[in-house]
Amino acid sequence: MALENISNNKFILNFVKYRYLLYELVKKTLKLDYRRSFLGIFWIFLSPLLYTIVLTAVFSTILGKTIENYPVYLLCGRLAFDFFSSGTRASLNSLAKAYIIKRIYVPKYIYPLSTIIGKYITFLMSQIVLAILVIFTGVVLTLHIFSIIIPFILLFLLTLGVGLTLATIVVFFRDINHLWKVFTSLLMWCSAIFYDTTFVPEKYMFIFDYNPVYQIIDMIRKSVLYGQAYDPSQVFYVLGVAIFFLVLGACLLYRYQDKFILYI
Repeated sequence: MALENISNNKFILNFVKYRYLLYELVKKTLKLDYRRSFLGIFWIFLSPLLYTIVLTAVFSTILGKTIENYPVYLLCGRLAFDFFSSGTRASLNSLAKAYIIKRIYVPKYIYPLSTIIGKYITFLMSQIVLAILVIFTGVVLTLHIFSIIIPFILLFLLTLGVGLTLATIVVFFRDINHLWKVFTSLLMWCSAIFYDTTFVPEKYMFIFDYNPVYQIIDMIRKSVLYGQAYDPSQVFYVLGVAIFFLVLGACLLYRYQDKFILYI
């Protein structure tokens, strides 16, 4: 009976019916990122590599003595933050510019979901650069490297939840586009991508304690760079935040999806 109810679930049937559309939209997202580029998809690897080289040259003289293996430390944080930032920004206008929903029925969640999946594929491919850097710099990997899958999943869920929420709100309030750019810029500096939190006064540490993006970055660094187990409380906290935004985004989308055609 339970299996029958699951197989007859409207959401699942809808998802199966439009899975090919999702596939095509994901392909479109990947192609649009690198269209008219001479190197094309190779920028997935070149961009983080060049970024790491430049910032390591700039910051290693200042922080290199206090942060172990600064290039890997930097790239662990930057790749994770770039996915969150690019994924949420891409999903912002995924519904506002989905003009096809004015003519035919399409599940609205397909658009933000496809953009975030496309960005996530790019994120996973860019991990090749991190793997090469880990080998090149002689990082000693431990069994804790396998626990990296948990922060990767949490990062996807968090980005999807925030993306769904923003995609719905921006249909009605376009100013969110500009506000979110400012917010992500601020969030970047509050995620300890370039520096270590040992430089931060104790009274400001709550900013990092309640920042789910920083918690994910910290878990990735512990798995890859330090070979340590991360605190389970980090997992539960980020999971709670991700579920909150997933539920909020789904509720907002379901509540207001019929009004989208009036604002698109």
